[in-house]
Amino acid sequence: MLNNYPEVITVEELLDILLIGRNTAYRLLKSGEIKSIKIGHTYRIPILSVKEYILSKAQMDFSKYL
Repeated sequence: MLNNYPEVITVEELLDILLIGRNTAYRLLKSGEIKSIKIGHTYRIPILSVKEYILSKAQMDFSKYL
């Protein structure tokens, strides 16, 4: 699924990938949970950062059942 996106994505694409709202996306970016680069007023998010975020959440959730 993530292979269909470029290596650097926009906030709009992040919303689509994670199925989250705009406020949640900006909270994740501002807190550093998802690493990003801010150019002017625009965030650019490396797709690798999104993959890392997804994997970290999956590991946390899975550890509850061990």
